[in-house]
Amino acid sequence: MQLTDDTRAFIARHTGQEPADEALWLEALTHGSTGAKRDYERLEFLGDRVLGLAIAQWLYEITDAAEGKLSQRLNTLVSGATCAQIARSIALGPHIVLGKQAREDGGQESDNILGDVMESLIGACFIERGFEPANAMIRALWGPLVEGKAGSTKHPKSALQEWAAGNKRKMPEYRLVERSGPDHASRFTVEVAIKGVGEAQATANSKQEAETQAAQEFMRQFA
Repeated sequence: MQLTDDTRAFIARHTGQEPADEALWLEALTHGSTGAKRDYERLEFLGDRVLGLAIAQWLYEITDAAEGKLSQRLNTLVSGATCAQIARSIALGPHIVLGKQAREDGGQESDNILGDVMESLIGACFIERGFEPANAMIRALWGPLVEGKAGSTKHPKSALQEWAAGNKRKMPEYRLVERSGPDHASRFTVEVAIKGVGEAQATANSKQEAETQAAQEFMRQFA
């Protein structure tokens, strides 16, 4: 299997160079459902770490905020949801190589897959070209979110916990209500409850995101 002309152009457009090692970039775009010997998981692992370092350095450069605030923004900017958002903004989905069933199940639109492949592309860029080109790629793609102060507001789960403490309530309890769909495109429904106040539910493509949305919904209803 080879990269298509469209995918080569896509890589060049968003990483600044034509791909040299096509096998590396094909691996970065290949989902395990294909049965291929090599898929994106190892490169995703690496790309996640490169992204974390690049964003941490960037935040350190542009703000004098304390460690807690830096961590808050970092966690938001490197989250799976943010990676999926970036992937959608550059129309990554059509370039992902999926098995027949995963494709039919909507894998190209899965937040989990999009976020993972976004990180694997960063990993491939790092392997082929080193940290600085990977860092440049990240700054180009994440620029609007960093400049827009994404993550500068308190995370919904932290806000809910502080609200509970401030109102002398028990801490929020999160419960997985349902998991549905295939492994590569799972949907999670989570309920958060505070004894004596109420509960709220949300559904998302990851348990973490469902918990975040449930906390937001709880605050909307009760805070």
